[in-house]
Amino acid sequence: METTSLIDPDRLWSAHEVLLRPSPVPAAPGVYGWHFEQTPHKDMPAERLLYVGIAPRYMANRTSTQNLRKRVLYHYRGNAAGSTLRLTLGCLLGLELRRVGSGRRMTFGKAGEATLSQWMADNARVCWMEQDRPWELESQLISRLDLPLNLDQNRHNAYHSRLKELRAQARQRARDLPIST
Repeated sequence: METTSLIDPDRLWSAHEVLLRPSPVPAAPGVYGWHFEQTPHKDMPAERLLYVGIAPRYMANRTSTQNLRKRVLYHYRGNAAGSTLRLTLGCLLGLELRRVGSGRRMTFGKAGEATLSQWMADNARVCWMEQDRPWELESQLISRLDLPLNLDQNRHNAYHSRLKELRAQARQRARDLPIST
């Protein structure tokens, strides 16, 4: 397993660089890693790998149609309903989660998502490596590395229970509030 390109990459890419057209992120399957110049919580270490993700995601009945480019771009400019990374970061930053649309989806609303996108542009840097079966590497990385922002497959991490509870509290507060327009 050659993971140096994620743990200690030669290059970390900013939101500005990734969002350029054409994007430098390949439209290929792989694993991506997020490093943060400033972390979303004072207890988390800065300037190191804190989260890994994959594209596509393997599921029992199908494989998603995502690729590295789609996922990385979505994390930088999407919303919390489609990005567990954005959901976790927003909760750690104290942004208010709200039900939107029909009330099933939850995001930080336009203003909150814009705040989160700006925070990520200022602090989040990403790297990636192409990998044909990224779900296999993801499991190995999560089991072997200290990745405090990953929840799936990461119960052994010291932050897991705190993050899970923080996200559950944010979801419950969102359910108690009216649907945001």
